[in-house]
Amino acid sequence: MDIKPTLLDIAGLSKSYGKGKQALSDIGFSAKQGEFVSIIGPSGAGKSTLLRCINRMIDADVGTIRFDETEVNGLSKRKLRKLRTKIGMIFQHYNLVHRLSAIENVLHGRLGYKSTLAGALGLYSREEKARAYELLCSLGLEEHVHKRCDQLSGGQKQRVGIARALIQEPKLLLCDEPIASLDPSSAKVIMDQLRQVSARMGITVLVNLHQVDVAMRYSDRIIGVNQGRIVYNGDPQLLTDERIHHIYGSEAGELIIDIGGQHAG
Repeated sequence: MDIKPTLLDIAGLSKSYGKGKQALSDIGFSAKQGEFVSIIGPSGAGKSTLLRCINRMIDADVGTIRFDETEVNGLSKRKLRKLRTKIGMIFQHYNLVHRLSAIENVLHGRLGYKSTLAGALGLYSREEKARAYELLCSLGLEEHVHKRCDQLSGGQKQRVGIARALIQEPKLLLCDEPIASLDPSSAKVIMDQLRQVSARMGITVLVNLHQVDVAMRYSDRIIGVNQGRIVYNGDPQLLTDERIHHIYGSEAGELIIDIGGQHAG
């Protein structure tokens, strides 16, 4: 019996960009504490918009987002800033400050806990610095702690991004196409790390993916999005070829061949 509490609950969420461009239409789903959920769908389906609505990087037009027993849409800037400390974000293109070292980038994950002045001056405690070092080592980056991020590979940069998110001590990780820019072996390392983070630390992970086989391999649940609507929400094992066609349309044939072949994650 699954008694894990619901961490995130979304209902009736819609978002449009200008005239006739409906990015999301009546989105509704929930995610439990420690659940690993992949969101799949073709490019332009609304996956990135959905993640950005959850932490209010952009505002939805209508609908409710309830996270950790708090209604997100009505929060003031100050309360939203506090809430965001519980939501880590991992980006496709890493979003690092490349002239800074790996550990300096990780420490930026603590900025939500700092005053503006302390953040600007880079005033971090001994405990915070020790935790940043510990996280980088746990992600296999002990030899790269003090390297500038522009000297790191794509997979190493993404691991720095994961460490930066984890130092926030989040309850939820939003991962926007975190392996899209990586080679297959680096992508597997990143997905393994995200899965371990979810299982070991009880963090809920929502990850946007284009690779169906990767989603099927790592997820507790898959949400399929097409043209801003959820068209599948269920067990990875029940994602049949027919359902993949329904999610991806004309792109589905290539994806199904990938699953049967040697397409790596």
